[in-house]
Amino acid sequence: MSKKKVGVVCGGFSSEFEISIQSGKTVFLNLDRNLYEVYLITIRPDSWTAIDDNKTTFEVSKADFSLINEDINVNIDVVFNSIHGVPGENGQLAALWELLNIPFSSCDSYNAALTFNKRDCLSILRGWGVPTAKNFALDEGDPIDLIKIEKIVGLPCFVKPNRAGSSFGVYLVNSKSELEPAIMNAFKEDCQIIIESALVGREVSVGVAEFNNKINVLPITEIISENDFFDYAAKYEGKAQEITPAKIAESSKIEVEKWSRLIYKKLGLKGLIRSEFIFVDDIPHLLEINSVPGMTSKSIIPQQVSAMGIELSDFFNYLLQTALKQE
Repeated sequence: MSKKKVGVVCGGFSSEFEISIQSGKTVFLNLDRNLYEVYLITIRPDSWTAIDDNKTTFEVSKADFSLINEDINVNIDVVFNSIHGVPGENGQLAALWELLNIPFSSCDSYNAALTFNKRDCLSILRGWGVPTAKNFALDEGDPIDLIKIEKIVGLPCFVKPNRAGSSFGVYLVNSKSELEPAIMNAFKEDCQIIIESALVGREVSVGVAEFNNKINVLPITEIISENDFFDYAAKYEGKAQEITPAKIAESSKIEVEKWSRLIYKKLGLKGLIRSEFIFVDDIPHLLEINSVPGMTSKSIIPQQVSAMGIELSDFFNYLLQTALKQE
């Protein structure tokens, strides 16, 4: 039986480019070469290129996502999406793969776009009773009414770009004087922002993945940041304790698993998802959903996979097999 040709797609157009490259390399190096022929595809604003295990370089066709070299033309059977941010996490590439009938490991285009838009996603989930922080939406050019913002979300609060990840452009605001500068800085990442009340409590990260014909909740990770919150340094520079499995009460575990499964099903998510929650009075409040979670050596999902007793190569294989069955 011929091996399936896998395109591990990484890079992208956002501040998360370098993290995505690291995630892509983790996936590329851990895919089983007995099962797959693997190509590492790097998407940049000015070039789409690929390499194989022999370091052969290909151009990636934007017309049919085939890999083109002077001597050979490779058609990809399945995509493993490792792009954090635009265009891999916001549904743009998913729409292309859907049009071309190429199965892929992440959410469909609409669902990816929805989870990437924090404001829209949280609004829908609140309608289903999912607990969240109080929030205030602001678009670039809107009048900034600091009194109204403080009245709705209170202080301290978080100012976040609406469509970005890895804590880029996220600011913890403790006083009214810090609010406007934080808003201006967040607008450098996105023309839409969301301002949320700062929730105080234990923070957990929950991975969910569909494989072996069921929705699996991975071992939960508790995050204890040395910084004011789980920012870029805490995520990637070791400035946080990440405890997997989390030492939380069984009732808390059951509750957060329940919400995680409900969100996965109700939003029609696919592949691997990671959601962040903060417990306030024993109730898990959803912060955000990542539809293409990090896979670097510092990332949370590999820790959770290890805690399950599963090798990364097997886990990635499960995700690809599930994607191939859904085509």
